[in-house]
Amino acid sequence: MTAKSISQTANNIQSPNRLAVDTAFESSIFTPQSKPTESRPTQPTVGEAIVKILQDLGVRYAFGVSGGGIGPLWATLYQSDIEVMHFRHESGAAFAATEAYLASERPVVVFTTTGPGITNALTGLFAARGEGAKVILLSATTPAGNRGRWACQETSAYTMPVAGLFTSGTLFNYATTIETGTEIPEIYRRLAGGLTQPGGFVAHISIPTPIQMASLKTSVPRKMFTQSVPTANIEAIAKSAELLSVAPFAIWVGFGARGAAPEIRALAEKTGAAVMCSPRGKGIFPENHPQFVGVTGFSSDDSVQKYMRQQPPQRILVLGTRLGEPTSFWDKTMVPLKGFIHVDINPEVPGVAYPAVPTFAISSEVKVYLQTLLNQIPDCQWQPKLLPNPETPIVTRREIGLVRPELLMNQIQQQIVEETDAIVMAEAGNSFAWATKLLRFNQPNRYRISTGVGAMGHAVTGVVGAALSKKAVAVVGDGAMLMNSEVSTAVRFGIPAVWIVLNDGRYNMCAQGMALQGFKGVDTTIPHTDFALLAQSMGADSLRIDKEEDVAAAIAQALNSPVPFVLDVVIDPNQAAPINSRVQSLLEQGAKGK
Repeated sequence: MTAKSISQTANNIQSPNRLAVDTAFESSIFTPQSKPTESRPTQPTVGEAIVKILQDLGVRYAFGVSGGGIGPLWATLYQSDIEVMHFRHESGAAFAATEAYLASERPVVVFTTTGPGITNALTGLFAARGEGAKVILLSATTPAGNRGRWACQETSAYTMPVAGLFTSGTLFNYATTIETGTEIPEIYRRLAGGLTQPGGFVAHISIPTPIQMASLKTSVPRKMFTQSVPTANIEAIAKSAELLSVAPFAIWVGFGARGAAPEIRALAEKTGAAVMCSPRGKGIFPENHPQFVGVTGFSSDDSVQKYMRQQPPQRILVLGTRLGEPTSFWDKTMVPLKGFIHVDINPEVPGVAYPAVPTFAISSEVKVYLQTLLNQIPDCQWQPKLLPNPETPIVTRREIGLVRPELLMNQIQQQIVEETDAIVMAEAGNSFAWATKLLRFNQPNRYRISTGVGAMGHAVTGVVGAALSKKAVAVVGDGAMLMNSEVSTAVRFGIPAVWIVLNDGRYNMCAQGMALQGFKGVDTTIPHTDFALLAQSMGADSLRIDKEEDVAAAIAQALNSPVPFVLDVVIDPNQAAPINSRVQSLLEQGAKGK
């Protein structure tokens, strides 16, 4: 393969077949009877106003599953310039929306009908909030006059908890139920503010079915909305520069710093600082740079621990990471001698992971902070020491036996990471462990994992959203592939996503982890599935391999496919995944067999 870029632009993606929409509106108690054809009123409907606002705020795609309650708004979305994609499950739509946003930085709509439509989407929406995506849920609510009367899929305080689902809180940054069109200007203000602010924003706009079609009595807002970028005051930045200038320090990079890659590299090279990163932060600072000491936390590099023990820094500058369990395991070895300088856009983050450690907190967008810091901090004033770097094991092909995950990752590194600009996503489970440990990235926004919610099925479905912007590959386990797959959706819309399935016939992180914890007799077996045949039955291209000699050619075939492709790799289940740090954390929390 010689092409350095296999980006897939949205223009190459098959647009939804508008003609097929008419047949989708079949009559039932759950779906609208037909696509509206009557002449439109002079005033727009509430549904049309909401859709127009979302278009004006940059929404290009809407993912979801339809139903009778959302029917009028669903039809309005189809008649707009927003591309509507019908998914197979609401959680898949929400995971895909999360990754579509992170790949394009354009907000994405998720639409669901009443009742189970909303609850099915919740895990994906929690992931959107945790990953810092900008996603707007549009849902339907039971009309006021029918609430408490056992309506079909009733959605009201009689059947569902209102707090948290229909109000702002830990899930939604903003949530409201529209009861009248006079609320539209305030909804516009709240959506515009959330979508223009740095960081993530997850909103929920729920509209009773008849209100979706109600005529709007007020005009649709069209004013421009701007919001300043949060940054620390000059005194705080100057103080941090002073603290960092007195002795060698390290930089701990997280996913929240992905927009500041040039500034981070400039700071490291100017000061000689060692750089480490969270699992989600891989590639923000080049992993082949001599000042990179490794990945921390889950599937961490031994070189990080070696650095912290042999050359402990006075301070660590933390950029855009919460330092939670997947990033640090709250390991005391990671505590610098004089504490942290912690920069985060969320003022509630610094100091939480290590409450007993001195922390100089700075509330700022990372890029803006670093641009100012670079003008104030002096060049390196001490002799740089040789830093330990991560080691990548050499894996040679064997002629007998099933495919080893190490060999598979080696080929993914050579053919995908180094020869293309594709996004590589890793699923929760051993796929995450192998990919984080063995893949090396030198550019930001190439590697995607979810460590907060960490839901199985995130990468399996999220790859469909990411692949709308560029080529995207999901490295997943057989358990996740069976749990939640949107291969059919990719086929329907001609999205050339690639799935590489680590097929070992078990929930192997659970199997290996429980054994290491001393638990015996637990069943983690999954009946072997031929994912190649399953993919073909849905209209995708596929290939199944079980020998290491076939891996390289199979990956090349998957990458070159113009349609969705599932590569089913039967792997050796006895190869121990790099999960010891996670197991050790569980043991310390008391999860130990007798």
